[in-house]
Amino acid sequence: MARVCKDRAMSAFASGRHRVAVLVRHGMLPIELGIVHRVFGQAKTAAGEPLYEVVTCAVEPGAIRTDADFTINVAHGPEALAEAQTVVVPAAHEDYTPEEGRLDPPLAAALARIRPGTRVASICTGAFVLAAAGLLEGRRATTHWRSTDDFRRLFPGVCLDPEVLYTEDGHVLTSAGVASGVDLCLHMVRSDFGSGVANEVARSTVVPPHREGGQAQYIQRPVPSRQFATTGAARAWALEHLHRPLTLRELAARESMSVRTFTRRFREEAGLSPLQWLTQQRVERARQLLEDTDLSVDRVAADAGFGTAASLRQHLQVALGVSPSQYRSTFRGPGAADERTERAVSAV
Repeated sequence: MARVCKDRAMSAFASGRHRVAVLVRHGMLPIELGIVHRVFGQAKTAAGEPLYEVVTCAVEPGAIRTDADFTINVAHGPEALAEAQTVVVPAAHEDYTPEEGRLDPPLAAALARIRPGTRVASICTGAFVLAAAGLLEGRRATTHWRSTDDFRRLFPGVCLDPEVLYTEDGHVLTSAGVASGVDLCLHMVRSDFGSGVANEVARSTVVPPHREGGQAQYIQRPVPSRQFATTGAARAWALEHLHRPLTLRELAARESMSVRTFTRRFREEAGLSPLQWLTQQRVERARQLLEDTDLSVDRVAADAGFGTAASLRQHLQVALGVSPSQYRSTFRGPGAADERTERAVSAV
């Protein structure tokens, strides 16, 4: 049976779909393997054809221990890595020598099978494996915030950013904890086939369609006391009026609070100042308009509340590192995304 499954999967690799190999090791976290299969497995063309083939592989095929009370049976060996266009390395508890940051020789040999230029991504502490293999040297990367001290000690040549959800440096990507693995996989789908496909995957998986890689991993903030009024109504109202110039006084009045009290409560509940939150929401609105409409940049700027194209350009550059026109050319709406996927399928 294992041989039949293996032959079927490897023949699927020849089908022309984007090939993803997930490298699992003993001590793996099953949820992270599930994330990769779920996100990539749900990505389809407008006609319902799968866009990816996902194969799970190990250094040695067979039973792989998890951090739960069960094992998984992996049919494929490291040869799958040589056939992949994307390799994903989830976390595991038996990856490397903690004192030296070295890979076991069989794992190092498996990773050496990855073809140059292949996109490689890690979830959580899978970044330790990429770093130990030399794939992160001189690159920007992240990992789970609890492991940052060990990571810095073992891999001083990596530009570690412990504050973000995920990073992308050339063809190498890393993510923080478990949930950020969802964000990273959606980001890759979005980059490959557009926002329409990624948004549909997010809807079917019931997760937010997009979280910025630069968003903080973990914000420690108190839960507002139930005895106090919240600022939720003001936020909801602001979202309906982003095109208007909104003032703190106006928002505070929606909750019958003083500006000082409103600002304090807002930060407690949202983790951001009202101005930071408004800017973030306006960037999101602009992105949605750039993706889903053919409105001019001037009109997008006005509808999102930035006022001028220059202001929109400045804020988008700070938030995403691209101009409005660059963003639009990369991420288009569902119609354009469908055209991209159809082109991708017809090209193979």
